[in-house]
Amino acid sequence: QVQLVESGGGLVQPGGSLRLSCAASGIIFRLNTMGWYRQAPGKQRELVAHITSVGSTNYADSVKGRFTISRDAAKNTVYLQMTSLKPEDTAVYYCRVGVSDYWGQGTQVTVSS
Repeated sequence: QVQLVESGGGLVQPGGSLRLSCAASGIIFRLNTMGWYRQAPGKQRELVAHITSVGSTNYADSVKGRFTISRDAAKNTVYLQMTSLKPEDTAVYYCRVGVSDYWGQGTQVTVSS
């Protein structure tokens, strides 16, 4: 079955950095677009970034220039490098296979001093 396991979340001060990882199994990873989403308390889940099978990327305006999505086909893993973090980046971050119903369990990112 499909499994997506996120890791790398935590508490960080404003201006800090974190790298999230999402290890995928049960899919042909190299053929799939992968996405990172986030959901803050009281808000709808939103797309943060996605990366296609050929490496094309797209970002939400709120994270452009600060976040970088990448993928490693050898490790079946997609990453989200987050820099210059702001308190408004606080959320649970999820990875997803394309626009499917396959989601990870989420990892909490808290940006606070």
